[in-house]
Amino acid sequence: MVGIDIGSKSIKVIELTKESSKWNLKSSGAVGYSGASPDKMIDEKEFVALAEILKKTLKQIGITEKEVNISLPEQLAFTRIIKFPLLTDEEIVAAVKWEAEQYIPIPINEAVVQHIVLDRREAEAQTSVLLVAAPKIVVEKYVKVIRLAGFNPSSAETELTALARSMSPEKGTSILLDLGATSTDMAITRDSKVVFTRSIPVAGEAFTRAVAQSLGVNQSQAEEYKKTYGLSTEQLEGKVKLALEPIFRMVVDEIKKAIHYYQSEEKGEAPSSVVISGGASLMPNLISYLTEVLGIETILGNPFAKINLEPETAKSLSQYSSIYGTAVGLAMYD
Repeated sequence: MVGIDIGSKSIKVIELTKESSKWNLKSSGAVGYSGASPDKMIDEKEFVALAEILKKTLKQIGITEKEVNISLPEQLAFTRIIKFPLLTDEEIVAAVKWEAEQYIPIPINEAVVQHIVLDRREAEAQTSVLLVAAPKIVVEKYVKVIRLAGFNPSSAETELTALARSMSPEKGTSILLDLGATSTDMAITRDSKVVFTRSIPVAGEAFTRAVAQSLGVNQSQAEEYKKTYGLSTEQLEGKVKLALEPIFRMVVDEIKKAIHYYQSEEKGEAPSSVVISGGASLMPNLISYLTEVLGIETILGNPFAKINLEPETAKSLSQYSSIYGTAVGLAMYD
């Protein structure tokens, strides 16, 4: 099982094997790249260049399996919970086909549409279905890069769907928060399944810009300040925290809105934890800050918690684990 996560700045690859119900790590690797991500590519040369980087990376880490699972950018996908009467799986397929168009902001013939049955409530005679759609042109671009690299995409799913599989608690309701380079993606998960998503264009790069502007330093220096001092009130007289806090307040407000919507509209349980991941999740004092302002226990997600690792491998991956969540989840898809 191979998972390939092509982000806006880097490619992450995980290969897993499965024995009975146990997952084992076979290989892993990551590489940064410059230029446009697949969804923004137009020139054929861009596709070929990124495919060559991917091909070289997969060869270096010893991937020989040709069938791979890939992720799609969360901010380019559309998700919506639809309510139906109690229907069979076959009836739901037909119902989604007819109902999907009114929930998707693009023509249905230009979209790839999938659905997941979340639950059937006998008492309310109601079936909840998660509708997920992505523009065909976006899916085709990611597929093109994979095929040019010499591999076959056997599945494509949103980043949060994969991330929930690897990092969300098996039981209960949680918030999953992925702090990437260009967007912060959040999901409410129930028993490790996504039941609500939201993506906002505020993330690592915005945090760095805020520090640069506030402290009057260049982007490179601001990036180091962000990573080193984060939301600490004690370091650098708390100046970095003061620069970051207004941006984080925007993220916190979106989380609160999501929780309110889920509880009021979907009658769901209040989340008992917040699980964070992504490059920006390692900022000092972020966990204590989110725990305080949200009033919910916040933890750093470990995508390898459900995977068997050799002690030495676990140690070497520990400082990079926050970037592998989506790739691990993709590799766990079967």
